Amino acid sequence: MNLQMSKPLLVLTFLCGLALPHGFATSWILADDVIEVGSRRELFVDDVLIDRLDNAQRHLHHPVARDISIVHDSAWEGAGSGYHTVIQDGDLYRMYYRGSALGVKAGKLKIGKQVYCYAESADGITFDKPDLGLIEYSGSKNNNIFWDGVGVHNFAPFLDTNPDCLPEARFKALGGSASEGGLFAFQSSDGIHWSLMQKEPVVTEGAFDSQNLAFWDAAAGKYRAYFRTFTEGITTGKVWKPAGFRAIRTASSGDFLSWGDDADLTYKDSPVEHLYTNQIGPYFRAPHLLIGFPTRYVERGWSDSMRALPQREHREQRSKAHLRYGTSLTEGLLMSSRDGIFFDRWNEAFLRPGPERPETWLYGHQYIAWHAVETKSSLPGAANEISIYASEGSWTGDSNSVRRYTLRLDGFVSVNGPWNGGELLTKPFRFQGDQLSLNFLSSAAGGLRVEVQDANRQSIPGFTFEDCAEIFGDSIDRIVTWKDESDIGKLAGRSIRLRFHLRDADLYSFQFTTAK
Repeated sequence: MNLQMSKPLLVLTFLCGLALPHGFATSWILADDVIEVGSRRELFVDDVLIDRLDNAQRHLHHPVARDISIVHDSAWEGAGSGYHTVIQDGDLYRMYYRGSALGVKAGKLKIGKQVYCYAESADGITFDKPDLGLIEYSGSKNNNIFWDGVGVHNFAPFLDTNPDCLPEARFKALGGSASEGGLFAFQSSDGIHWSLMQKEPVVTEGAFDSQNLAFWDAAAGKYRAYFRTFTEGITTGKVWKPAGFRAIRTASSGDFLSWGDDADLTYKDSPVEHLYTNQIGPYFRAPHLLIGFPTRYVERGWSDSMRALPQREHREQRSKAHLRYGTSLTEGLLMSSRDGIFFDRWNEAFLRPGPERPETWLYGHQYIAWHAVETKSSLPGAANEISIYASEGSWTGDSNSVRRYTLRLDGFVSVNGPWNGGELLTKPFRFQGDQLSLNFLSSAAGGLRVEVQDANRQSIPGFTFEDCAEIFGDSIDRIVTWKDESDIGKLAGRSIRLRFHLRDADLYSFQFTTAK
């Protein structure tokens, strides 16, 4: 029996209280609601593909702290160095950041001259500062400064992947502040020598006192920008009237110069909180997913716990300039979106301040750099991993630094099944390819099985749990087999569901691929 019903008939049946045909479950997906997955890699940073979880749950994972990648201790840098961007350009890792001194002296905030700096790395683990010879600082050009003009407070570059991008604009950037009139557009052929694309700012309504950024969104076929705003205030030109909470606004463009479609970000089941940076961009292994690492800002005030945190004397000294300089805290969050406006934001911290130690648990701590990148594992023979970079040591002393953190590829969120077993059932979708690859891990005694069902939750013969031997291990690319065969191509283009049984195991992502 074909259990597909038209939407009008289904609604009429429901409203009239009539009985549904035998075989209908309590959750239906109609034919025109089938998700087109194609050959995309799908993660579980949101629940878009999840129909049901039984004794299983989505689990947020946290980056693992590694070594310091760079110390900002040059004369033109200092404790105010920040707003980092890391770009993986082939075999080269490029880092961009603002250099500036920052601290409190005699009860007053002291901010040094701001410049924008460049560093690079061959492995993404440690970064060197090349002598660029471009900008004079204290009578010398022997430094890594590449920009000191308009937009120097928050210059945010990206590698433009637009197929129509001109060679001279291979790199682009936004930068600017309310006092300068807004955000300006920049371009560069090599990522080091920069020029304005036009004299006037391209985005003029916003707050902009943050790391404002833009990128080419290949899935949408347009440029997207994300910038600072306030929930109850706005900036027009050079008039700044902030009020309410620090928030994020977006706009889009076809040419990087004319911007429109402005909209404030909205969130699923998340409270209104101060979000300082946004760090949104396409995830490099699944570019249809926009991943963001916003900074959450929390004003804690004085308490016994605040006084018990490291470097109380420095904390009290900073508070003499303003209470928040000594008692406010920051940490990194995780959020994702498929349309660029509505985001699924985890309210639990993604990158917590961590163990109490000097130069941590501060205002300015754990600002995550824009862009997560792929690096080699420190374990010989292990799969590559994600590197994420975050600041520490801000607002105190003559320098600060950036620490590298790692996460498995696709490892932001998993669906976890406990020892006694749990299940994930997807919504109906269509795919392209002839084999199914999983990114998963299990204990030695645990594992998972995969069953393919039709849209009406009927098992498809040859692809049942009984046909799938338990899969165990820790792999970012394991091909699923049923009766020792991996070919699932005959189901391509059909509306199917995947049903996973997980036992002491985590599933991070899946992708349909074509056998080589």
